[in-house]
Amino acid sequence: MVLRTPTLVVFITVDQLRPDYLTRFGGQFTGGLARLLRGGAVFTDGYQDHATTETAPGHAATMSGRFPRSTGIVMNAAGVQDPQAPLIGAGGPGASPFRFRGSALIDWMRVKDPRSRALSVSRKDRGAILPLGRAKQPVFWFTPAGRFTTSSYYADTLPTWVNAMNARRVPQNRAGTAWTLLLPDSAYPEADSVPIESGGRGIVFPHVLPSDTALAIQSFYEFPWMDELTLQFALQGLNELRLGAGPQTDLLAVSLSTTDAVGHRYGPDSRELHDQILRLDRYLGAFFDSLFTLRDSSSVVVALTADHGVAPYPEVRSRDPNRGAKRVYLEPLAAAELTALASRGVGSNALWFGDGVVYVDRGAFRAAHVNADSAIAAFAASVRRVPGVLRADAWSALARADTVHDAIARRWLHMFPSDLPVGMVITLSPYSYFGNPGWAEHGSPHDYDSHVPIIFLGPWFRPGRYPGMVRVVDMAPTLAAVLGVAPTERLDGRVLRQALR
Repeated sequence: MVLRTPTLVVFITVDQLRPDYLTRFGGQFTGGLARLLRGGAVFTDGYQDHATTETAPGHAATMSGRFPRSTGIVMNAAGVQDPQAPLIGAGGPGASPFRFRGSALIDWMRVKDPRSRALSVSRKDRGAILPLGRAKQPVFWFTPAGRFTTSSYYADTLPTWVNAMNARRVPQNRAGTAWTLLLPDSAYPEADSVPIESGGRGIVFPHVLPSDTALAIQSFYEFPWMDELTLQFALQGLNELRLGAGPQTDLLAVSLSTTDAVGHRYGPDSRELHDQILRLDRYLGAFFDSLFTLRDSSSVVVALTADHGVAPYPEVRSRDPNRGAKRVYLEPLAAAELTALASRGVGSNALWFGDGVVYVDRGAFRAAHVNADSAIAAFAASVRRVPGVLRADAWSALARADTVHDAIARRWLHMFPSDLPVGMVITLSPYSYFGNPGWAEHGSPHDYDSHVPIIFLGPWFRPGRYPGMVRVVDMAPTLAAVLGVAPTERLDGRVLRQALR
């Protein structure tokens, strides 16, 4: 069998898609997820092998083949926000990939053939921007104003086809529509009245999009129809840009964000999450049917993964073993530490805390003639005594960790570029939360947040189940091998040759 080079790569990232959803609900799949599981190369032990399992770091890893320490995208709060790249037509904050370091798959493709083009779409700006790195290819995302747009980093005006899609006013026309169960009630074993879900409000089906159009726009992203609209937008863009028509290889990146919104609001054990995954399967089925009508399936390679998982609410008895989960509040301890340092002349900004990371301004310590490492060690000792804290590691000590057997240390070491002033990293006990964010949460280095599906579909891959640990950073080098393109820099990932024909 002679395999020709694909003319189209379709890379799908489902935000917050845990791989156990594919087994829990797989017997009810009839659409795109069923197609991938039946005909794809399915890696059952895939991981986002870094510690801060958030949307921005996860999406930056998908097609760069590199960990956050290399891409420079280490958290959502320092992801794509950029006031110097305002949105076309306003309607949201400016955004660009200016923090992203290095290259991505589309760059390698264009080195081989400058005719290669890409389109990336998502509900989220970071979900659309980061898979393409710094490439100035068409990138669009959905704004709080209820329309798709881009920023001045990419364009000065919106294409006619984007304006036409926005003119359909899908969120407004859905106002007052009810999200009902796709299948009969008996098909869902989950309880439909868990008080902690959704802040205790609107926890029972059906869920109705507000009839006021302004409110409908604000809530639309939490309803399954957002994924359907994103996929329709991606297909329209593929058709308008003639992606995959050859002779060069083109790239379509699609990030689907509703699973993340539903998972945050209702949790991974909810009936809402169950129904969302079933609807995702149907939407992907319709997408693939249309895609393979437009493009020959024998010339298309499909890849699917996720940016992270999610933990159940600590108060919910879950399928996950979360009985020891706690809510951990470190703010009083951090305030006391800063007060103590201030009494020794150390400025109030010498330490700052976020996403389980303590950053250090060593210059401030030197100016006050205080040893920063001693202060970090003392603070770490205090943190370790807090119930729900598993470990508090001085950054300098992690270099000596056994990264083969210590996954938490390895994932932290994959996290930060050398120029970030990290002093200490804090890992909570499994399933514990930092405080009470008001929703189901992710972001830890534990497996339930790191474990993600990794699936490839196309003639270049041998269908089947592949055990053994692999990483999302392995996906880009594997696709590069299929396309016959060479990465332009050293990667953290490797080619998954065991699945290649």
